[in-house]
Amino acid sequence: ENMSCASCPITVRLAMEGVAGVKSVKVDFEAKTATVVYDPSTATVAAIAAASTDAGYPAKAIGS
Repeated sequence: ENMSCASCPITVRLAMEGVAGVKSVKVDFEAKTATVVYDPSTATVAAIAAASTDAGYPAKAIGS
């Protein structure tokens, strides 16, 4: 949510990449989604979503 400009996905990606255990993040601006590859022994979906939310872009898991 809240992504309204071309730089928004960069902020989301950087926030999510800052979570320990995140290996890669691909943000789709048009779909307002992010695909995250992470190590589940280190990172959690909740922590990744919280990082985006804390950066001003509320996030939640939509599937696995």
